[in-house]
Amino acid sequence: MNSLGIPDDYPGTRGLDPQPEATELVSIGATPDGREVQLSPEAAKAWARMRDSARKSGIEILVLSGFRSVERQRALIEAKLSTGQDIGEILKTVAAPGFSEHHTGRALDVAVPEHPTLTEAFADTPAFNWLNRNAGAFGFSLSYPKDNPHGFVYEPWHWLFKG
Repeated sequence: MNSLGIPDDYPGTRGLDPQPEATELVSIGATPDGREVQLSPEAAKAWARMRDSARKSGIEILVLSGFRSVERQRALIEAKLSTGQDIGEILKTVAAPGFSEHHTGRALDVAVPEHPTLTEAFADTPAFNWLNRNAGAFGFSLSYPKDNPHGFVYEPWHWLFKG
């Protein structure tokens, strides 16, 4: 992590545990821009049930991200650093390699068709309201609410399958 300028005390000060990289993944389809999204088999089944239930309620939810390798996480941070962004600011929006829930294959970043980007505005959508009321029944929970103890920005789009 030091080659990226990530402080040695990052895990402790942020209250983050290392996240294991998934070894078994299945495709759950593609993002609006055509990238394949993968999840662990159990999370993929739960996602399909949750998505179908939302559709029956008239809610369409898109997946923009799922599994992400440790190496891909490193590349995301390197790309931000190359544009001159400060590592402290980067770590408010991207977990350090080895600490992202996306490594597990159980995390989803979601959006809606009319606004397929990862912004706080997702919190103002019927889809977010539906997830708040129903995601727990499918084993998903919001990882980074407002003022979360991990120092991440509010991420209404980021949901973790806990089973």
